[in-house]
Amino acid sequence: MPGLRREEVALLAGISPDYYLRLERGRDTNPSPQVLESLARVLQLDDIERTYLLGLAAARPRAPRRKRPEHVPARVHELLAHLQIPAFVEGRAFDVLASNPMAVALSPRLRPGQNRLRSLLLDPEEQAFHQDWAKATADFVAALRTTIGDDTDNPRFVELVGARTVQSAVPHPVGPPRRPESRRRHHHRPPPRRR
Repeated sequence: MPGLRREEVALLAGISPDYYLRLERGRDTNPSPQVLESLARVLQLDDIERTYLLGLAAARPRAPRRKRPEHVPARVHELLAHLQIPAFVEGRAFDVLASNPMAVALSPRLRPGQNRLRSLLLDPEEQAFHQDWAKATADFVAALRTTIGDDTDNPRFVELVGARTVQSAVPHPVGPPRRPESRRRHHHRPPPRRR
């Protein structure tokens, strides 16, 4: 905008002058839509200019994310070993990464290397274990959609549910992020009858 210095534009847009300078010089190539909207407002861009600005940022392909292996720190393994209740650690795709013996005794599907979502969908014993299987499944799928976000090319998600399913999962409304509840049906045998 004529008459405003860089520092003033940055201040009015709610960003640092250094960040504005990086944007201006093309050193930061991934500004958020909120930042671009703020700049469009400060620079008094019309609708066509604003749309063009947002389109420039959206048109850039995002850099592929490096796949970081999910790792459970040694301290967490120690904690699991000392807990006197069933406990486990799961990854982003519901892979069981670590568990204690009590968790495995409760369900062999809580053994490290198992996938809780796959077990829920494909294992009849796991399905029978949940009081409300349909609700548990809906909660898991909603949590998976939230976890996937725009990371539809993540090899683990693609492997877990298939490429077409992962990509079709994104546009659906998922509601607020939530983790699936672990309400399980515990089978108790009635005491033997005395004669």
